[in-house]
Amino acid sequence: MMLFDDTEIFSSGSGGRRIFDVPDADLLLIDNFFSKPESDHYYNVLYHGTQWREYEMPMYDKVVTAPRMISWYGDSSRPELKSNPRWPLELLQIRERVEDETRINFNAVLLNLYRDGTDGVGWHSDKTSSSNKNMNIASVTFGETRLFRLRHKTLKHIAPIEIPLHHGTFLLMAGSTNTFWEHQVPKTARAVLPRINLTFRQVKGA
Repeated sequence: MMLFDDTEIFSSGSGGRRIFDVPDADLLLIDNFFSKPESDHYYNVLYHGTQWREYEMPMYDKVVTAPRMISWYGDSSRPELKSNPRWPLELLQIRERVEDETRINFNAVLLNLYRDGTDGVGWHSDKTSSSNKNMNIASVTFGETRLFRLRHKTLKHIAPIEIPLHHGTFLLMAGSTNTFWEHQVPKTARAVLPRINLTFRQVKGA
C-alpha cells in the first residue's frame, strides 16, 4: 500500500449545514465540520497510524475480499469483530466533537480506508446490532471526495440521493434511516487519492 502525505488537493465542502426532507429518514449533512488544517492532521494521523486490515465477506455463494480496508474500535473488546478498546487520542477527539454535535453517545467506530477508485462498497444497510431501536450512525470523512448514494428500499418513486462527502464533512443517519434506506460508495474510474471514513455507532456490548 502506497503512503500519501500530500493533503493539498483535498477539498473541503462549502455547502454548510443541510437537513434532507425525505420520507423515513433523519439525515443531517455538515460540510467543513472539521476545518482544513484539522482534517489534514486527522487524515495523516489515521492513514499512517491505523492498523488497517483486509477482511472477507460473503457474496452470493462464495467468500471474497472486500474492496477496502477496515479497523474497528469499541469501548470493550469484541474478539469476533477484532475490536480494539484502546482508542487513539485523535479518535477520542473526533468522537467528542461528534457527540457534542449530535447529543448522542457512541461506543464504537468502524474505520474504512478506500485506497483508490477500485475500492468501494455496494448497496447495503448496516447490520451491526444497535443498543437502540433505531440505529444512529455518525459519519466523518477525511481525504478524497467520494460520492455517497442513498436509495429508499420500497418507495421506488423517490429519486436516489447523491451526496459528495468532502474532506472534513460530517453526515448523520439517524432514526429510521438505516431501516428504510440503503447506501453505497460506488467505485470510480477516476484517479483518486485515499479516503478515510469513520462511522460512529451504538453497539450492544461494544
